[in-house]
Amino acid sequence: MSQAQETETVREDGVIESVSGPVVTAADLDARMNDVVYVGDEGLMGEVIEIEGNLTTIQVYEETSGVGPGEPVENTGEPLSVDLGPGLLDTIYDGVQRPLDELEEKMQSAFLDRGVDAPGIDLERTWEFTPSVEEGDAVEPGDVIGEVPETESITHKVMVPPDYEGGEITSIEAGEFTVEETVAELSSGEEISMHQEWPVRKARPAAEKETPTVPLQSGQRIQDGLFPIAKGGTAAIPGPFGSGKTVTQHQLAKWSDADIVVYVGCGERGNEMTEVIEDFPNLEDPMTGKPLMSRTCLIANTSNMPVAARESCIYTGITIAEYFRDMGYDVALMADSTSRWAEAMREISSRLEEMPGEEGYPAYLAAALSEFYERAGLFQNVNGTKGSVTAIGAVSPPGGDFSEPVTQNTLRIVKTFWALDADLAERRHFPSINWNESYSLYRQQLDPWFRENVAEDFPEVRQWAIDVLDEEDELQEIVQLVGKDALPEDQQLTLEVARYLREAWLQQNAFHDVDTYCEPKKTYRMLEAIKTFNDEAFQALEAGVPVEEIQNVDAAPRLNRMGTADEWREFIEELEADLKEQIRGLY
Repeated sequence: MSQAQETETVREDGVIESVSGPVVTAADLDARMNDVVYVGDEGLMGEVIEIEGNLTTIQVYEETSGVGPGEPVENTGEPLSVDLGPGLLDTIYDGVQRPLDELEEKMQSAFLDRGVDAPGIDLERTWEFTPSVEEGDAVEPGDVIGEVPETESITHKVMVPPDYEGGEITSIEAGEFTVEETVAELSSGEEISMHQEWPVRKARPAAEKETPTVPLQSGQRIQDGLFPIAKGGTAAIPGPFGSGKTVTQHQLAKWSDADIVVYVGCGERGNEMTEVIEDFPNLEDPMTGKPLMSRTCLIANTSNMPVAARESCIYTGITIAEYFRDMGYDVALMADSTSRWAEAMREISSRLEEMPGEEGYPAYLAAALSEFYERAGLFQNVNGTKGSVTAIGAVSPPGGDFSEPVTQNTLRIVKTFWALDADLAERRHFPSINWNESYSLYRQQLDPWFRENVAEDFPEVRQWAIDVLDEEDELQEIVQLVGKDALPEDQQLTLEVARYLREAWLQQNAFHDVDTYCEPKKTYRMLEAIKTFNDEAFQALEAGVPVEEIQNVDAAPRLNRMGTADEWREFIEELEADLKEQIRGLY
């Protein structure tokens, strides 16, 4: 629940009857489904998830050891909500939107006491509000009435809350205000401040959901080049331990051309979240040159935190993403990982003694995943702007088994699938995305953008690369039986071209200053250079040149240095000229 409201409406009207881990049963509690309650003498936050007769079942977002029957339960009468307003960015939250730096300051320790609370946004800080409407203007729910410079990179737009009636503005003024102070009054008697609240399990309203036609540029060649995702699309990154899921999401968070990034660490190991928390504040945004955190909101809910808060953190993240979408921004939501989220649902479901589905997961697993991913999309907002939420969820199948329920149910929902491969990771091939198992259903609708903004023949060149890699996959089975030298010369040459596609193009060094990011035009030109080698080599082969001589031309190994070349345009042009000259010189 939002921490910004005073809890004057809180009533002590229930007592604990039983405690089973994060699931608490209370008697005589006057509550509705999804109401937030405070449990026990310490006031631990929880949420009503089941009502049966006189008994109310609650999932508690904190550790319940020491809590026992007979202790009081207080109902707030409000659903779990998040505070929305200036101050969301450049902040690190836990799963129920408590700012971790504020909690640390309160505790004077890195270890948090149970029941500790803090508002989701700073209620005392003042912000410079500049109106964008005047007295007498009519406004409707969702309309923008003014702006606040939230960070160096992002201008926060103050909107009429979606649940207001709207009307004519009777008073509005510029100046410095806290988020709770009134900045505008309407003829309906409603007062607008910079602070809103919204229930996390309810999608914010939009006028229309549209088909996305612009790619989310990630700067990763295999993703932009072979398996693109649209702004407003959905993607899954499944892979076993150590295959690079978290690093892949870090790269997307750092380099994607989204306006805002919401990164949700859901049940991941503490050291991985520590890396995010330590690295991100020191990173420079490649788009603006300003700190990356100025357009980032982090939600940290590690594996040692209470399991129920893990279940809610995904909803907290998507609600914050929708809020910025309503302002007309493109938001990328990284959820790492949805498997831990599903495991939290499984634990709560088992404690509720619900009928289990496959592998013990709740029968409603597919519905819950669908509900989350369906909140992504490209939207025509109610205020006339366009915004998008791109949802990218990591999946951690036990033992890398993609047939397990979370991966399979996710596959039925998302349209981009980046399958990580432990064998590639062991061979030090990163990103370790398996090009034979991955796919993107956005290719066709994104092709017009690539033709217009990258190259007219980009889809054809990409398809050529896919065909070569597919052929290599088939040939590898024969090579393992009889050896490469037993193949016909044209197939040996195909394997050589495929090797350059893998090593020079698909591999990318996340720790190299130049190679860590590859713009789409560079991605295309690198692929075109390999195709130049392919075309020239096959012409030479047809002219009778032995395949060994073609493979040994001096210029060919320089294909592997394209990604790290500082002046890549000149490097590739010179390389193509040398390849043509040297190969043609063989016949």
